[in-house]
Amino acid sequence: MEKSKESSFLFCNLCGTMLLLKSPRHAECPLCKTSRNAKDIVDKKIAYTVTTEDIRRELGISLFGEKTQEEAELPKIKKACEKCQHPELVYTTRQTRSADEGQTTYYTCPNCGHRFTEG
Repeated sequence: MEKSKESSFLFCNLCGTMLLLKSPRHAECPLCKTSRNAKDIVDKKIAYTVTTEDIRRELGISLFGEKTQEEAELPKIKKACEKCQHPELVYTTRQTRSADEGQTTYYTCPNCGHRFTEG
C-alpha cells in the first residue's frame, strides 16, 4: 500500500489513468481530461522490479499446471507404463547434471498420467 502512495503522483486522482505531460506546466489525464500541475511530476524518480513470474505471466508461459499446446505434441515412445502397462508413453529430456553425463528422460503415461524418470 505504501508503494502505491509513493507512485500516485503519476496517476489521475479522479479515474486512476496514467497522466501525460501536455506541456512544461501541466499534466493531463487522457481519459477524463483532468489537469494537474507539472511540478508534482517533473524530476520525480521512478523505480520498479520485474520478476521472472511477471514475465512468464505477461508472455503466457506456465511452468506447471496447465497443459500447453507444446505438451500436447510431445514425442512418443513404445514403452510400457510402470503403473497401468499402457504400451506408449510421451517423454521429454533435460540435461540436469553436468555436460559429460547423460540426460534425464521424463516419461508420462497418456492413459493414467503416471510420471517417472530414467537416467
